[in-house]
Amino acid sequence: MPKILKPRDRRLPERRAGGANAALARLLDTPHLERVVPHLGADVLQGLIRDHGLEACATVLAAATPAQVSSILDVDLWRATPGRDEAFDEQRFGAWLEMLSGIEEDIAARIAAAIDPAVAIAGLSRYVRVFDRAVLAPIDSDDDVDGPGYGGLECEVGGYVVRAKTPHAWDAIESLLLTLVNARPDVFHTVMQGCRRLSNSAPERDELDELLLAPDQQLHDVSIDREGRRSQQGYLTAGDARAFLRMTRQSRPASPEGVTAINAIVAAYFRALDDQARAADERARTEHRSAAAATDPEVAASIDAVVAVLSENGAAPVRQRALPGPVTAETERVTPLEPLMEYIHDTDPGAYFARSREIAFLANALLAGCSVQSRAFTVQEAWDAAVGVCNLGLEVSTSGDAASLRLASLAQGRPVRLASLAQGRPVRLASLAQGRLPDAFLVDHDLVTAFEAGWRLLHEDVSMFVAGRLIAAIADLPIADDETRRDLARLRRELKRYRDAGTPWRTGDALDVIGLLDLPTCASVRGLLGECPVLPDALTATLRGQARAVSATAFTCFTTRSQIAMVHEFGARLRDAL
Repeated sequence: MPKILKPRDRRLPERRAGGANAALARLLDTPHLERVVPHLGADVLQGLIRDHGLEACATVLAAATPAQVSSILDVDLWRATPGRDEAFDEQRFGAWLEMLSGIEEDIAARIAAAIDPAVAIAGLSRYVRVFDRAVLAPIDSDDDVDGPGYGGLECEVGGYVVRAKTPHAWDAIESLLLTLVNARPDVFHTVMQGCRRLSNSAPERDELDELLLAPDQQLHDVSIDREGRRSQQGYLTAGDARAFLRMTRQSRPASPEGVTAINAIVAAYFRALDDQARAADERARTEHRSAAAATDPEVAASIDAVVAVLSENGAAPVRQRALPGPVTAETERVTPLEPLMEYIHDTDPGAYFARSREIAFLANALLAGCSVQSRAFTVQEAWDAAVGVCNLGLEVSTSGDAASLRLASLAQGRPVRLASLAQGRPVRLASLAQGRLPDAFLVDHDLVTAFEAGWRLLHEDVSMFVAGRLIAAIADLPIADDETRRDLARLRRELKRYRDAGTPWRTGDALDVIGLLDLPTCASVRGLLGECPVLPDALTATLRGQARAVSATAFTCFTTRSQIAMVHEFGARLRDAL
């Protein structure tokens, strides 16, 4: 017989000295916290969870709105792997179950009620199977619902029998279900009915089609819904990001008039973003609750206090300005992008907003669909790389390709550019002829087009160039060791295969043999062959003859064509280095 759950006494763990840090303690002691939290961004709440842990942030989560909880879970329950779609993290969902089972029941019930039922059902079904008690009356023993739970772990609660599929988080699930059936029976029955639907026996195999089983279909539907929400917030799906970057490496076809076709992914992204902005404006006009709360002097003071606490400890997000961060002494100015962005920042807020939004799109594309040194980008790395590639593209526009960049830019859907071209701008054309861009260039030219030019340049003049030089360099190296020769021959085959496919970064572990010959060269080659090529510190140290130790993984994002010239110098020395 299944075990019947009985109530247990649970209290919020006491805050120990040296536990949650002082910043979080000050935040939790803020007056009117339950009215302040809904004004915080989901990224701020996610940062608190990351820095302090789920259990320490339970009181904050209890005051969050369902939309905030949904946004937090959209990030916290999914894990990105370079080159693949983001996957649901069952272990992280188990951590949420453990957190909810270890805090006060009313707080746990409020947080659980804010979780999207579809997400709760999809996550819980990875751990348990649920059946109506009446279904488990004596029946045919061949039916798969009649077997006990994993290791005999099962319980009865609210008229349902819950059977474990894994021992992980079982105690937490027992405790949470008892909390919900007592405090929020509506949420409990919604989740149980959903899990019961997913617990039916597998369909017969007729080999007529291949359909996802119900639990996998539920998770797939949750993933699709999440992608829709994230797209409305300005995030790219991994598939769209990979497609955009793959298309960008290739020259897009031009129309008979010579204008390059607009990238459909970019157009759809900004169209959805504009629709979302209009919907948000409409909601702002019809909902006055937030405005009323902000005018309450006590609540406004509490909000200011919370923002101050978060800012002091680096938890409050700092809005990225569409300008590069600090640069090395050798690159005092990231030209031409930095002065162009500064000009429109001071003279044309509309253009500055548009260009900033484009850089955000490009950084999101790198985050979602690209890797750096065989791992995912950090936010700052993606931002720096997007800015650097844009700058490369703008440098291309000042070195003989300005006409093609202008025509490609015209395809981005801004009629004013066509009018400007028809009217003629002799000053701008003169500036281009002199090898520099006019100050107002970014008023009517987009940065996506510049990124496309820079991204193709990196692919062709760095990744593909280095792959070809390395193939030639290892073709006839005088190596005495038979095993090393075999590994070099394998590397050469793999490099030729993936170079011909336009994806030299897929060579992967075959590059390890280069490390046996020269570690700095191996570190340099790995960075240059990458899906997003970077300039490794090892390469810079090698070319400059520096004797100091450098990290094998440290790098700088490409920003100027002079850095690409360093890569070509490295390629010329590659065989000698090996």
